[in-house]
This record gives sequence, C-alpha cells and structure tokens, in this order.
Amino acid sequence: MELLNKKILIVGFEKTGQAASRFLLKHGARVLVTEKKPEKSMAAKLAPWKERGVAFELGGHRAESFFAADLIIPSPGVPPLPEILAAREKGVPVMSEIELAHRFLKGRIIGITGSNGKSTTTTLAHKILKEAGLKASLAGNIGTPLISFADRSRDDDIYVTEISSFQLEYTYHFRPDIAALLNISENHLDWHKTLENYFGAKRKLILRLLADGAAVLNRDDPRVWSLARETPARVFAFSRKRQPARGAWVENGWVTTKNGSPTKLMRTSAIPLLGTHNQENVMAAAIIGRLCDVPPAKIRESIRTFHALEHRLEEVLTFRGIRFVNDSKATTVDATLKALASFDRRIVLILGGRDKGGDFAPLRRAVRNKVKSVVLVGEAADKIAAALGNAVPVERAASYREVVRKAFSRAASGDIVLLAPACTSWDMFKNFEERGRTFKREVRALAGKLRGKKG
Repeated sequence: MELLNKKILIVGFEKTGQAASRFLLKHGARVLVTEKKPEKSMAAKLAPWKERGVAFELGGHRAESFFAADLIIPSPGVPPLPEILAAREKGVPVMSEIELAHRFLKGRIIGITGSNGKSTTTTLAHKILKEAGLKASLAGNIGTPLISFADRSRDDDIYVTEISSFQLEYTYHFRPDIAALLNISENHLDWHKTLENYFGAKRKLILRLLADGAAVLNRDDPRVWSLARETPARVFAFSRKRQPARGAWVENGWVTTKNGSPTKLMRTSAIPLLGTHNQENVMAAAIIGRLCDVPPAKIRESIRTFHALEHRLEEVLTFRGIRFVNDSKATTVDATLKALASFDRRIVLILGGRDKGGDFAPLRRAVRNKVKSVVLVGEAADKIAAALGNAVPVERAASYREVVRKAFSRAASGDIVLLAPACTSWDMFKNFEERGRTFKREVRALAGKLRGKKG
C-alpha cells in the first residue's frame, strides 16, 4: 500500500488518531485531521503536531475535505457521519486503523471481540502469553493502537488485540490468526441502528479467518455459535453448559480444556474474579493460551494471580457493612444483568447515563428478584424508569454525590451498592473510567465524612 504524498483525512484526534498520524507522517503521507472540538480546547495538544506537518480543521467537519481525501480513517467510536457516508458513496476509501495496521504488520494477531468481557479476556490472554515468555503485546482498545507496532514489528511478535464493532465496520482484509467472539447482545444500536448490523460487523472477525486459523466461540450463545458452520477456520468452543469437542468447559466445579486429551485446568472456586460470566472469559483466554502452546500449569498460575480490571466489578470499600462495587464498564443491559447475577445479597442498584438505543425491559425481572432499590441518574433515567415500572422503589439523582448518598441511605448492613449503569457515560463524563473514578471518590468521601462525625 503506497502512502507517499497521499491525502489522508483522520476523523478524531485521540489516542488512535494520533498513532495513525505518527505512522502516516513517517511514510510520507499528507495528513489532515478533522475534529468537532474547538481549537481552544485542544491548542496545547496540537502545537507539536502542527510543527510536524499535520493540518487541522477544528470545530466541525467540512464535507469538501472528505471528498478531497485519498483515504479516510475514522477513529473508533466516531459515528457514521453523513460526510463519511457521502464520501464513501463517491468512491473515497474509508478504512479503520486496524485495517491500515494489518497491511504493514508482521507477526501474529489475536483478535478478541464481543459485547461484554473483551477487556478482561484480552488482558488475561496477554498475561498468559507474556508470562509464558512469548513476545506478546497488548493492543487495540485496551492497549496501544495496533498501528503503533507496524514499523517495528517482527515475525515472532504476537498482538493480543481488543477489537470493537466500530473498528471492524471499516475493515476489508483484516484477518487475525486467532479470533475470539465472546458473546453478542444489544449494544451500540445508536451507532449501528440494528442488532443485525452490529452483529454483521462482529462476524467479520470470524468469517475472514483462513483454514489454518482458529475461531474461539461461545457455545452457549446461539448467535455466536451459528458462525461455527460458516467459518473456514478450526473451531474451539467454550461453554458452561456442555462439553464441546475441543475447547473448554465447566463441569463439576472444574474448568477443563481439550484439544486431544482433556486436561483439568483449575477449580472454578480458584478463579479470582466475581461472576459466572468471568468463567467464560477465563475459558476463552485459556483456549488462546493452549493454541499458543502455553502449558496448562503456566496458564493456571497466570489466571490465579490475575486481578479484576478497574471499573469491572471492582470492590471499592465496605462501610457499616455495606459493600460498594464499581462496575462502570457495564454499559449495556446484558452487562448489568451479569453484574446482578454475580451477587447473592440484596442490591441497591445505580442505573443511567446515555442510552445506546437498546431495550431496558429485560432488567425488570432481575431487578424485582435481586434489587431492593434503584437510583437513577442521567439522560436515560425516564426511559429506564418506564421499563422498570413498579418493580422496586426508584429515586432520582442529579449528580454522583447525590447518587452515592441516596444509594447509601437505601442500603443496610449486608447489602451491596452496585454501580452497573447499563448506559454509556457520555451525558455526564468523558468516558466510563471518569464515571467510575467519580463514583469511587464520592463513596470514599462519604465514608470519610461519616467516620469523622462518629469520631
């Protein structure tokens, strides 16, 4: 692929946009960045890039820049802007950063996607390979953009890569060596419009595999498992309900792997992560380890010493017998349902944020069975309240300080206050990380204040 003197338009200028710009400049491309943010909010960041020759259009997008480009690279999460769609209709190529990286990268790619569990599975799989002595790098949404490795990549490198539906949407030849699809549920429908469109982006990862590739699929998810008949690759399944021909499963309290003879890997009770859904993440990561020839004993030790990621069922503190848990990453209804299923105590649940276009009705039954009270916050509060009906008492809050205080007032010793909002954070925060850290800060502040009063 020739980049010299090509006019490349990058849409969005966060981590991925910057990594793509760095690579393109090195290869002699003419880089223009279009950003909806105003210049005054980005001035300090942009100065060194301007010195290197990057041009910027800020405060909005100009259609003529899209039509004049030789190639458009949208950053992950940039919606299907009218300008992008119109330019593509006119024949301007639109390509994700991972597609660009794939055309220059040496080494093997392990691609991991799904509606939930991507970050945990990707991080754990990387840990397994790295601790086994392999040249593994963490890449994609949770690590370094894949394009950052292209110029220094070698044939023995392995890139364990978390991949979103946004990234897959604009791929054409991107093909990993091992691909894992963990699950599919309603997600990003505000972006993809329909579940089938969303699944259509995800399935690219599996269907492009070659016959010598490996597909790691959730046997218990019918939509995911349907791809086992379509992919040309070898299929390895993971399941909590049945024993697949090869892959991993849970039976009698043990995680067992099989590619030939079965091997008991570890007891489920030894997995240091909350929730049965994390058994699935562990099995997927273990299969990836076995496909890379990591011995079971090393896989077991890497899992045993793995710690939950921040904002994923993260224990904040216990105060007056009330346990506060931060699952800010639970941005879908399905993720919230999995969070609720992880506990056997009564829960005060914090819900709300920006709606992704999904249906909140599936929450009603689980909330009625496991939740004593709900605190709602953010843009989607009315829609969630309508979906829950009169399942449980509901309160509203305008800030996260108020959220924490109202949740605490509703909880009693032995209860759990759980932030698992089933929405994105973009109505009030930059990202789910900022939301989670705000929640933790307010929890600690309240506990400190009340301890001080007691003293």
